[in-house]
Amino acid sequence: MTIDEIMSLLYNWWAINPLFTIEDRSITISTLFISVLIIVLTLVFSKLLQRVVKGRLLARFRLDAGLEYALLRMLHYTILGFGIYVALTSIGLNLGALAGFLALLGVGIGFGLQNLTSNFISGIILLFERPVKIGDRITVQDVWGDVEKINLRTTVVNTVDNVSIIIPNSKLLEDNLVNWSYGDLRIRIHVPVGVAYGSNVDLVTRLLLEAAKGCNHVLVEPKSQVWFTEFGDSSLNFEIVCWLPDSKVKPIAIDEMNRAIDRLFRANKVEIPFPQRDLHIRSDATRNKE
Repeated sequence: MTIDEIMSLLYNWWAINPLFTIEDRSITISTLFISVLIIVLTLVFSKLLQRVVKGRLLARFRLDAGLEYALLRMLHYTILGFGIYVALTSIGLNLGALAGFLALLGVGIGFGLQNLTSNFISGIILLFERPVKIGDRITVQDVWGDVEKINLRTTVVNTVDNVSIIIPNSKLLEDNLVNWSYGDLRIRIHVPVGVAYGSNVDLVTRLLLEAAKGCNHVLVEPKSQVWFTEFGDSSLNFEIVCWLPDSKVKPIAIDEMNRAIDRLFRANKVEIPFPQRDLHIRSDATRNKE
């Protein structure tokens, strides 16, 4: 086989012999390669444009991180959608064929893609309504952490243990979501404490307020309070109610306060009780006498 024959064979394989046909349009390797190349170039162009817009345009407006991220994501998806449209038209697919594809996709949704569609729509809602933003600390189900990334289908939450949890977007809208960073960042915490019966209630109150005052993360205003909540089974139960500047310091503040309470109670001989039960043992001899 000569070189000309080899080149002719390669050309036929590349540009003439169809892989498949769509609406009488032959799709060859070359046309398929061009369409993929267009999408790849679109992704590269999107990343470069996002970098320029973020560094030269959005930086001037000093937007918060969540809004900036949402705008950049919408820019990316707009450019990507346009690139996909150009790629499809480059191989001869018209809008009618695309509509047929969407109709088939709709049938697929009816047969098992409901969750995917729900998460996709939820992602769009999250990007536009912004009930959750990048950097917010949230609690959803048993997950507690900071929002790291919001995609169209999932949201990535980084927990306080530096573990990334991927949550479907629909869960953020359907389940009860606690956004600790929404609006006012300050939060109020309740720290329960029990002391032994017979303890001086006024002394306990003073020591608890002193413990809260000595905590570096507790705000001076609003002032901390101590509530005498109930007469428990084995203890007099109190609660320290105080305000923190941010939910992110909650574990540290509770740790500092508990350590201060233990130190002050030991120094002032205030007893923290443990549950007590009276156990009565009856022998067989006692039962026979009865």
